[in-house]
Amino acid sequence: MSLEIDPVCGMKVDPVKTAHKTIYKGRVYYFCSKHCRELFDKNPEYYLKHGPVGHV
Repeated sequence: MSLEIDPVCGMKVDPVKTAHKTIYKGRVYYFCSKHCRELFDKNPEYYLKHGPVGHV
């Protein structure tokens, strides 16, 4: 099993189990929560440039 890193908070996420994901520029990103997904969706370039900011 390969875990993904939530690009907003940095938590490890199981891509099979999470219901929170989005596609940006052809890539799927996985999130630990709806909140993190919504933050990413509002400003994806910020999180891709700066990396995870810790628990939000």
